[in-house]
Amino acid sequence: MPIVSISHRTTYRYRNPVAFGEHRVMYRPVESFDQRVLGASLEISPEPGLLRHVQEASGAVAAVARFAARSDRLTFESQVTLEHHPAVAFELEREGVILGERPFAYATADAADLARCIARHHPDAGELEAWARRFVRPLGFTRLSTLLSDMTHAIRGEFSYGKRLEGPPQTPAETLERRSGSCRDFAVLLAEAARSLGLAARFTSGYIYGGPSKGDRTGAGHTHAWTRVYLPDCGWTDFDPTNGIVGNHDLVRVAEVIDPKAAVPLHGRWSGLKSDFLGMDVEVDVRVDSPTQPASVLRVAQGG
Repeated sequence: MPIVSISHRTTYRYRNPVAFGEHRVMYRPVESFDQRVLGASLEISPEPGLLRHVQEASGAVAAVARFAARSDRLTFESQVTLEHHPAVAFELEREGVILGERPFAYATADAADLARCIARHHPDAGELEAWARRFVRPLGFTRLSTLLSDMTHAIRGEFSYGKRLEGPPQTPAETLERRSGSCRDFAVLLAEAARSLGLAARFTSGYIYGGPSKGDRTGAGHTHAWTRVYLPDCGWTDFDPTNGIVGNHDLVRVAEVIDPKAAVPLHGRWSGLKSDFLGMDVEVDVRVDSPTQPASVLRVAQGG
C-alpha cells in the first residue's frame, strides 16, 4: 500500500504587474475506496482575496481563486499526501460479460445513468469503429476484459508516444492517421473506441508514479491522462494505453470527465499587454513511500 506525496507547482511570469481574473485549480485527487487523501494544502502568491473549494459536476474538487492585487508573478503550489490501494482489475467479472457482433448493451437502469458516457463525441467515417472491431472475435463472443486489455496494449505497442505540453487532444481520427500522440490523445482514442462498441467511457486525468523496481512509467512525474470504462460488476475500471496498464496500479485520479476540457488542471484570466507575458513554469514531483521498500523520488517537468 504506497503512500504517495505529490507536489505540483505552476508559476506564470510577466514583464510588468498585471491584473488577474478568476482562476480554477484542479490539483487535488478525488476521494474514493482506492485513494484516500491524508493531507492537502494549496499556497497561492499573491494571496487571493477569495479562495473557495467547490465540487464540480464530474465530482472533481476545484479551488476557485479571485484576486485584488496586481503582480508580475503568479504561483500555485499544491502539496498532497494520499494512501493508494492498487487492486486486481477483473476479479468480479462474470463469464456472461461478453460482446458479440452487436454493440454492448447495459442493463436498462445502468444505461440511463451512463448515456452521456456511451454517446459518441467525435465524427467517425467508419475508421475508428473498424479499428475497435479488430479486437472483437469474428465468431462467438469476446470477454470485455480481454477486448479492452488487448486494445490498451495495442495502442501502447503500435503507436508512438510524444510529449505535448499545450493544446487540446487530437481527434481519434488524427491519432489513428498519425499513429502517434500524447497521453491525452491516446486516452481520447481509447475512450471513443470503447464507445463505438457501446461501452461507457470517461477521460481521466491525474498523476502516475513508478519506481526503479518497475522501470519508470511513461509520463511518471507528469500530469497524466488515461481512460476509465464502466464494466458490469467491476464498475469503473482504469486503462492506461500510454503505459499498457490495466487496473489502477500507479494511477492517481484527479478528474473523470466526458469532455477533456473539463479536466484542465489550471485555467484563468489576466489583464495586461500581450507582450507582458513571459512564460509559464511547471514542476510536478511525485514521491512514493512503501512500507517494504525505500522511497524513490521522481522529478520531471509537466508532460502531456
